[in-house]
Amino acid sequence: MFDKLESVEGRFVEIESRLADPDLGNRPAEFRKLSQEHASLGKIVDEYRRYKSLRSEIASNNELLRENDAEISAMAKEELKRLEPAFEQSKKDLQILLLPQDPNDEKNVVFEIRAGAGGDEAALFVAELFRLYQRYAERQGWRFEVLSLNPTGLGGFREIIAEISGQRVYSRLKWEAGVHRVQRVPETEAQGRVHTSTVTIAVLPEAEEVDVSINPADLRIDVYRSGGAGGQGVNTTDSAVRITHNPSGLVVVCQDERSQLKNKDKAMKILRTRLLDIRMAEAAKLHSDARKSMVGTGDRSERIRTYNFPQGRLTDHRIGLTLYQLGEVMEGKIDEIVDGLQSHYQMEELKAQGMAG
Repeated sequence: MFDKLESVEGRFVEIESRLADPDLGNRPAEFRKLSQEHASLGKIVDEYRRYKSLRSEIASNNELLRENDAEISAMAKEELKRLEPAFEQSKKDLQILLLPQDPNDEKNVVFEIRAGAGGDEAALFVAELFRLYQRYAERQGWRFEVLSLNPTGLGGFREIIAEISGQRVYSRLKWEAGVHRVQRVPETEAQGRVHTSTVTIAVLPEAEEVDVSINPADLRIDVYRSGGAGGQGVNTTDSAVRITHNPSGLVVVCQDERSQLKNKDKAMKILRTRLLDIRMAEAAKLHSDARKSMVGTGDRSERIRTYNFPQGRLTDHRIGLTLYQLGEVMEGKIDEIVDGLQSHYQMEELKAQGMAG
């Protein structure tokens, strides 16, 4: 591990030197690439330097323990009580930082929310989860753009597809994929009974054009007039776009923009991402049927998380985390959940590699 860390630190110093070259400003592509590598190595190098500093301090205090001066020895012993736990934590943090990185962690995502079991109540919860993740994206400084909407007549949505872009979006949101269960009394429930509904979420790393090559001859593109709730929201031109990818049978529809070109661009973005997801699943059997495992069937018994409104409680069933701040969670304050999931799966990976105690 330490040979690798020395190599990482050496590379970091080399990049810092190259970034200081004033001529680099004339080569923006190289500057951008070096800046990104510098940022990705920075956390590892900072922690490694902290680790070395703590190791040096511990060695110095162990030397002081051997002094004949009782007062100095006592001070060294107290200092070691502080240093040794910090050293062990730094060692663990370095092990986590050196874990193989998911190549998709830096990518933007296509985020799909769909109503599962529960009819209109499920569709209403789709709208609320949409708002939750929109708020969370705002807190992270990410860009949130709706790609496709399929509304119901009661203010809910059968489906919402959005693009979320920014720094390390997939690394933070990939754990949100799965079945989300909501327990509450619907507004239309006259007898006050608690109903259970489900919503499914899929988090797909966004595909660039270089990731997926699509032969235009494989596409069937249909345009038609957008539907809507009536009034000014209904399009009077054929701006809605439906793209069918014949080899895979995938069909993507976009109609929320008034521009046919914009709808086509959004539909192609969704199509590329879904094709990349299929390719990834086929390439790695470990993640085979990845999208299916993400969302399951939407049945009430399949769930990663439960939102219990009568008790103001949220439970993530994968890590046994229960919070009684459901109101704050619904405002997009989910960092504690995301951080907990990241830590859990990092420890699982350490155990798999025999690195965790």
